Amino acid sequence: MQKDPASLNLFKKRPRIVSASLSRLAWVRFSHEPMGMGSLIFIGFVCLAAILGYLITPDKSPYSNQQFLELGLKKPGFKVDMLYIMKADPPPPSNWLKTMLAGKKSAYIPVPLSNYRISSGTLYYRPYSEPGAALSPENRIALKKVRLPEKKTFWLGTDRFGRDYLSEMIIGARVSLSVGLISVFISLLIGITLGAIAGYFRGWTDNLIMWVINVVWSIPTLLLVIAITFALGKGFWQVFIAVGLTMWVDVARMVRGQVLSLREKEFVEAGQALGFSDTRIIIKHILPNVMAAVIVISAANFASAILLEAGLSFLGLGVQPPVPSWGSMIKENYGYIILDYAYLAILPGIAIMLLVLAFMLMGNSLRDALDVKIRD
Repeated sequence: MQKDPASLNLFKKRPRIVSASLSRLAWVRFSHEPMGMGSLIFIGFVCLAAILGYLITPDKSPYSNQQFLELGLKKPGFKVDMLYIMKADPPPPSNWLKTMLAGKKSAYIPVPLSNYRISSGTLYYRPYSEPGAALSPENRIALKKVRLPEKKTFWLGTDRFGRDYLSEMIIGARVSLSVGLISVFISLLIGITLGAIAGYFRGWTDNLIMWVINVVWSIPTLLLVIAITFALGKGFWQVFIAVGLTMWVDVARMVRGQVLSLREKEFVEAGQALGFSDTRIIIKHILPNVMAAVIVISAANFASAILLEAGLSFLGLGVQPPVPSWGSMIKENYGYIILDYAYLAILPGIAIMLLVLAFMLMGNSLRDALDVKIRD
């Protein structure tokens, strides 16, 4: 009897699928999700820019806070001649790692110019003034004390203080991603621990933990974050802790439900029969089977943390100046929305929207890829 070629092909492919690891199967499924892969690439690009930080920002000063008040509210693509005058007491040199993490202080004082000329070893220059305004008086300085003027471009323009807006956007991405990463870590640490204990031991332990979860659950998230922020104070690290302490509830409820179902499985009963400790059974046998769901909810929590940080910064309770944050940038510039500088508030808003959307789409794709059901 002649065999069906389609069944032969299916039979040939099956050993490769069975022999492949579950993580590899999940990655293959995820790689075939165009929205998920596109979101992952976008998140990777933002993370790379945030990690490199001051190495790629036009303004490498700490917090990208170099101000040129005479250059305030310049449009994207604005160019100006910049003179660099040597400081009398230059700062110590900084290696690339310190520069990447915290920026570096320049050995020169930048001065925007309207025009300049060089004559007999002396540079004559006029500080920048608006076109049509009265020219500033001409100054002079020896060439050996300066670096020759260079054309400087502000690719995204400047804010009202004359700070480079592109630099602020890049460092603001670092703040948003840092808040998301550390807050999610805190929420996972608390949520997985309490959820696993409640689901495994049950009884009065489960009742007590569930009572705490329900109490925290009943308080609006933003109000709870604001209360914790008031208690801890305003600042960079306080935001991480405040957001993390409000996001563990979702993780704990999910882990508890998963552990309650896994606790009755045969492999757990086998571990108990072999005399394994409860800690070993939870950590080495139950939690690895819960991690797929934890990864999915972590992506959603990452997006929520970014939104919470932006909301707190907009209210003035988050990261404080001069540290740039997308939320604080919207707060500083939302008044320009009805004017000709609406992009100052729209750009960080779009950045927040795209990053949150990317994490949500990636979480949905991860949920499908980590599904235990084998799809055709």
